[in-house]
Amino acid sequence: MTNQTNSVFSQLNDNALVHHSSYIAGQFQSGRNGHFAVHNPADGSLLALVAEAGATEAEQAVTAATAAFPGWSGLTAAERSAKLMRWSQLMLEHQHDLARILTLEQGKPLDEAAGEISYGASFVSWFAEEAKRMNGDIIPAPKANQQILVLKQAIGVVAAITPWNFPNAMILRKAAAALAAGCTFVVKPAELTPLSALALAELATRAGIPAGVFNVVTGTDAKAIGQVLTKDSRVAKFSFTGSTPVGKTLLAQCASTVKKVSMELGGNAPFIVFDDADLAAAVQGLLAAKFRNAGQTCVCVNRVFVQRPVYDAFLAQLIKATAPLKLAPGLEAGCQIGPLINQAAVDKITRLLDQALDQGAELLLGGAIDADLGPLFFQPTIVTDVTADMQISQTEIFGPVLCISVFDTEQEAIALSNNTPTGLASYFYSRDIGRIFRVAKALDYGMIGINEGLISNAAAPFGGVKESGLGREGSSYGLDDFTELKYLCLGGLG
Repeated sequence: MTNQTNSVFSQLNDNALVHHSSYIAGQFQSGRNGHFAVHNPADGSLLALVAEAGATEAEQAVTAATAAFPGWSGLTAAERSAKLMRWSQLMLEHQHDLARILTLEQGKPLDEAAGEISYGASFVSWFAEEAKRMNGDIIPAPKANQQILVLKQAIGVVAAITPWNFPNAMILRKAAAALAAGCTFVVKPAELTPLSALALAELATRAGIPAGVFNVVTGTDAKAIGQVLTKDSRVAKFSFTGSTPVGKTLLAQCASTVKKVSMELGGNAPFIVFDDADLAAAVQGLLAAKFRNAGQTCVCVNRVFVQRPVYDAFLAQLIKATAPLKLAPGLEAGCQIGPLINQAAVDKITRLLDQALDQGAELLLGGAIDADLGPLFFQPTIVTDVTADMQISQTEIFGPVLCISVFDTEQEAIALSNNTPTGLASYFYSRDIGRIFRVAKALDYGMIGINEGLISNAAAPFGGVKESGLGREGSSYGLDDFTELKYLCLGGLG
């Protein structure tokens, strides 16, 4: 089937970045199983018809990655580093086009999309350098005629399933580390946002990354593709970013072959404002931590706890700062909040909000769809008098809704914050150095923003505790998830 590029892509500087089929063994595959539609959430328009792939294509991708592994892992670290660095450079050279593709299929403001491209590329350049520092160890042996060596080696073929909310960066956080370690990679991107993944594949080819090292399988049959990626014995490592319930299912499937697994799952992030906080800074940090990507991130603030002495003042400043935020299509100049991804997201937020209001919460701002913009544009919303037993407090909202509660003591704030089975990100604002260390140690979260609302970067280990996942992405620790330790005992040396 010939898939003509939609006119919206005619504004790209490089139309060759737009592809409509899986990328396996260095080639974009022709569609044999029909096509699925990709729509622009801002207006519902058709962006592209993408070739449907299933279990067969997933198996082909694993075969390609298996065949490519000896050659890729056999390169020197410097050789892999050079190719990764070129891949990163190409992303930045095409940042405008990649950002536009991302906004069209995902909806976030164009400036945010450009930021995601830079963020994703930063992981590639970071791990390009880390590839040259995959050091082993020498351990003193118990006998004089022995030497103990510990090597780090690439684990093998890595498979991944990534979400729609960061269709560029969530792939690159995994792929960059995997490729740097010497692994080969197969990814199934979200069916809502496959175009960003395919653009990365195009740039991988241009960067000289060999065929089979980076593969993309596009399709709507997530169950069939997931069965291959989790159960094929040739896949040594599986990585997933998404919801906790789906992650548990995939984790169970990986058990059949005892794969190494990393999971970046859901969160329920608290944001604590203590009475000694810089309120203006806390308001700005909250806006950044909540409304980025219309609240559709795993580290977005879900619950806001404000200490009673500053509650009224903080709320007044927050309403004043939130009300002017511009809700608009992502490509519109000045857009600060774009549409939600689909109608299911709108329905979920509406249901949670209605339940909370029925149970006594008070709506102070927003709370509805902006009908003039379209059915997926949900107004930035502030709700107060939210209690811990409300469903909106227990569920990852994934939308632009702020739930505010008051607290009295430090111990109360910690207990409220930890009252969740998840533990991904948390935030608090305080200028008391003793309190900062006490609270940071007491919060059961893998990541804590202290007087800071934006905490993600390539140099830091990203990941959670409890039901928020396993493993870490980014930083020097992130390379470890894609390696195996090999112990060598050399005898007869005396």
